[in-house]
Amino acid sequence: MASPKTRAVSLTEIETLALTVFRAQGCDEGNTTALARTVTAAERDGSVSHGLFRVPGYVASLRSGKVNGSAKPKINHDLASVISVDGDMGYAPLALETGLPVLADAALKNGIAVMRVVNNFHFAALWPETEYLAERGLMGLACTAFKPTVAPAGAKEAFFGTNPLSFAWPRPGQTPLVFDMATSTLAKGDVQIAARDGHDVPEGTGLGPDGQPTNDPAEILKGVLLPFGGYKGSAIAMMVELLCAGMTGDYFSFEAGVHDNNDGGPAKGGELVIAISPQLVAGEGWQKHCAGFFDAISGLDGIRLPGDRRHKNRLDTGPRHINAELINRIKDLC
Repeated sequence: MASPKTRAVSLTEIETLALTVFRAQGCDEGNTTALARTVTAAERDGSVSHGLFRVPGYVASLRSGKVNGSAKPKINHDLASVISVDGDMGYAPLALETGLPVLADAALKNGIAVMRVVNNFHFAALWPETEYLAERGLMGLACTAFKPTVAPAGAKEAFFGTNPLSFAWPRPGQTPLVFDMATSTLAKGDVQIAARDGHDVPEGTGLGPDGQPTNDPAEILKGVLLPFGGYKGSAIAMMVELLCAGMTGDYFSFEAGVHDNNDGGPAKGGELVIAISPQLVAGEGWQKHCAGFFDAISGLDGIRLPGDRRHKNRLDTGPRHINAELINRIKDLC
């Protein structure tokens, strides 16, 4: 049941709203439909910080001229297992829709393939690309960076992005195992939503502008987020920087911070996606072997496999309860 602050909106209405606003803001049809699919899938699966919540940021980056709403991604596939996608300074969804089929085909043929996506702006969740690969019998790994938002362990100054990492494993006949997590204690979008809705965030999420720990999301947004697990999360955030920037040639987070115009939209950056075929690497019997593993872990009390909640949400075809002020703001942008 919708609260006074939310409005019940069907998935069809969500998609129509997204299509309308992106067309109104000058995106061509290819980019419009790719963005709308991304936004609708996020709302469908309960990833609210990557759904309609992102639309004002997308619009801001279109209006500032930073992002090319008519981008035509280009693929280079000179090497059998290396795919390069130039996003033409557009949003990531169309670049990924262009490159993922090529990546999957290369991994199915060669056992492993790597895709670098450059000159693009990523503002969505990462699970759609890894889940796409897992649904085709492949292991998927994806990562990207952002502007400095997270202080490395021991520091109080932002240097890393939230640097998300997504992993998916195929489970033939069942939904794949999929996780998608920020390397910060909490994703920035979740902190922004908590600030909007007036909720505190868990201890250890971040520091205020005075460098002191706080549970107030508004203060953290003025200060810095912290990596999860201290030094361990910080090391993984560093690994993500090197994979999505060092391995692609696009911006590290600190470089994106220097070059971004701070219009509220996504920053330019790279993404690395890796696909591996268990069939070609592990060989016959991998499915049965891994099924035994999943049966064993699922038998433990209190276990919920990563991605289960998202896939359960997907089965619900009913309306989603969206922040009413956000809906009105997006309608004004149409």
